[in-house]
Amino acid sequence: MPNHSGHSHSSSGHDHHGAMVADFRRRFWVSLGLTLPILALSPLIQQFLGLRATLAFPGDSYLLFILSSGVFFYGGWPFLSGALSEIGKRAPGMMTLIGLAIVVAYLYSSAVVFGLAGKVFFWELATLIDVMLLGHWIEMRSVMGASGALEALVKLMPTEAHRLDEAGNLDDVPVTELRQGDRVVVKPGEKVPTDGAIVEGKTSLNESMLTGESKPVSKGPGEEVIGGSINGEGAITLEIRKTGEETYLSQVIEMVRQAQGSRSRTQDLANHAAQWLTYIALSAGLLTLLTWLGLGRDFEFSLERMVTVMVITCPHALGLAVPLVVAVSTSMAAGHGLLIRDRASFERARDLDAIVFDKTGTLTEGRFGVTDIIPLNDDWPEDAILRVAAALESHSEHPIARGVVASAKEKGVSGARASDVQNITGQGVRASVDGRETLIVSPGYLRANQIEIDDSPVEKVTAAGKTVVYLLVEGDVVAALALADIVRSESREAIQQLKQLGIQCMMLTGDGQAVARAVAEELQLDDYFAEVLPHEKADKIREVKQRGLQVAMVGDGVNDAPALVESDLGIAIGAGTDVAIESADIVLVRSDPRDVAAIMALSRATYNKMVQNLFWATGYNVIAIPLAAGVAYSAGIMLSPAMGAALMSLSTVIVAINARLLGRKQQVV
Repeated sequence: MPNHSGHSHSSSGHDHHGAMVADFRRRFWVSLGLTLPILALSPLIQQFLGLRATLAFPGDSYLLFILSSGVFFYGGWPFLSGALSEIGKRAPGMMTLIGLAIVVAYLYSSAVVFGLAGKVFFWELATLIDVMLLGHWIEMRSVMGASGALEALVKLMPTEAHRLDEAGNLDDVPVTELRQGDRVVVKPGEKVPTDGAIVEGKTSLNESMLTGESKPVSKGPGEEVIGGSINGEGAITLEIRKTGEETYLSQVIEMVRQAQGSRSRTQDLANHAAQWLTYIALSAGLLTLLTWLGLGRDFEFSLERMVTVMVITCPHALGLAVPLVVAVSTSMAAGHGLLIRDRASFERARDLDAIVFDKTGTLTEGRFGVTDIIPLNDDWPEDAILRVAAALESHSEHPIARGVVASAKEKGVSGARASDVQNITGQGVRASVDGRETLIVSPGYLRANQIEIDDSPVEKVTAAGKTVVYLLVEGDVVAALALADIVRSESREAIQQLKQLGIQCMMLTGDGQAVARAVAEELQLDDYFAEVLPHEKADKIREVKQRGLQVAMVGDGVNDAPALVESDLGIAIGAGTDVAIESADIVLVRSDPRDVAAIMALSRATYNKMVQNLFWATGYNVIAIPLAAGVAYSAGIMLSPAMGAALMSLSTVIVAINARLLGRKQQVV
């Protein structure tokens, strides 16, 4: 891994996991290669295809034994060693079930080759090992999926950067030499070498590989950029803010590395199913043997029935039921900027009763904007008011001024110019716009200068806690402008989606009651908490939990960290370079609250698919085991090993198709 990426701390764990993936892949392909001649040499397959006379030859059973031994010892070793480990811990699970099936099939079939009367199960043994190796390979690849995509991105990071020296000359240096405070030039089409802030130039940046957002983001001086994003049409000069392990990509890759060590709770459910099937296989197999012996059948027939039961009880599909769904959901989530720290927390999302949002920067944009324009003079339309107000405020860096200018830009209103601009200390600004004296002032200025107006149209916005300023032209109060923290347009849709899922939506904010009530009413929230100090947020989460609700907290991951930890599920939204990843269970890269609804819906859909697959993977045993044991023998019905294998294959196909349907039906992300 390139040193400049700053990810060497996570490479050892990743390399170990990668080696395991490579090992399962290698064992799968070798075993599959040996399985093809095993199938061709198996008497049952030859009879089924009508090729017994063509493919049989003297000594073919010994060749079949040798090839099958290779699959058993090489391909089956991970399951044999895993079974020994589970038995040693007195916790039989999937490995024990697989190990039991392949040991019984191998020993019995070997005994048949060397003289015991009966049928060989070598082809069932080989295909079972193949499918189980494939399942484990898929599972490990899915766990590495997000990490692999991010590390591929790291490998695409430039190895050199254009650093500016003190004389202003460009010097191409390795990215590893960049230090905080250095200035670098990023030319059009180049990748940003590491996290920094623009000090000169404007451009659009493609951050799709980082955030899943396909639309290029326009940025200018003072705005932060993330290493790995692709510069658009303009050359920009950056000041380096973070390098190495401090960078956004480093944090995310470390987070995904931690996720690799976590397990799916539903995979544990599969292991419990395997544990019960192990007991069932042993009990049913032994009962089958004793029953047929008690009925007077010979030992060879009774033993064949027992082995058939034990082999059929181990369903191929059980090994694929959860990994296939995890693979689909993981790729869907990572591809849309939904970063899951551990699968258990992701699955916990399906049980949530309530979600508490931080207001500023989560439900709102965290910036002032004009929400209401109230004409107080019939000669002034709204566009004209906003045009003049923006011209006046364009010379100020005050948050209210920036809000007015931004709102005018969003509505495409421009054209006026201001001159002779003067600040009115603590009360507003004065200038000449279109040759007329123009002022934007606070209500305090009107009171101080005893300017009286009809306040009734303004009272409603004032009651909602909005900030009001007045526009005066040639001494005449022509309009009032109300400003507030802009509610994200996506927030309404997100709240609606969550309510459709049956989840209560609440809000935490440090703002006053009037502001909080206005936002809560606009978004139709179920509850809200106002005037909450940062250190009190965790107490409010505790209060909601005491109502008997499973609660998630959604915040920016910085000052919301205690509340994120206190909640049943912490979700950091808007994963910028400063997100406190450690405090959140799930990180949503985009500042889009709709992704919260997406994670809830995806969690529920994923769990449903897992349960469906576990049903299909194990349910056929209800029919297969009794028939394999011979309960319908008197009616002339006996489930042959070949038919049992066909049932296993059918359940495997159903499981695979069902997992893929998750991606087709789930359109929330």
